[in-house]
Amino acid sequence: MQEEIKEGMSNLKKGIIGFAGTAVAAVGTYVTTQFNTLLGIEDESETPTEIVAPVENNTSQQQNVNVTGPAITINIPEQKAAPAQTTVIRETVREVPAAQPAAPVEEKPETPAERMARLKKQREEQNAGK
Repeated sequence: MQEEIKEGMSNLKKGIIGFAGTAVAAVGTYVTTQFNTLLGIEDESETPTEIVAPVENNTSQQQNVNVTGPAITINIPEQKAAPAQTTVIRETVREVPAAQPAAPVEEKPETPAERMARLKKQREEQNAGK
């Protein structure tokens, strides 16, 4: 009977600890989500914004806009035509030596053995330099 009581108390302790842990997690979640309001800080997203309705373009309706303000006068000076000019084009023959086409250089692909030898040589040079 003692074992049953101990086991029952153990289960009761576990239940209380589980409930307390859940309650602490719930309070922590609430505090983190309401953190700004608890401190009195307003989010920018909560400030009211102006919503503009889209304008419908109907061909049968005209939109009247009354804009008043100072009249702006732009004076553009009179453009004078450029005097007629005569352009003379002369052909000259210029001798340019023919460029010798460069022979394409074909590099022989490196074999794995050659690559290994080259890398070993580089490593030896690096180790010798230290």
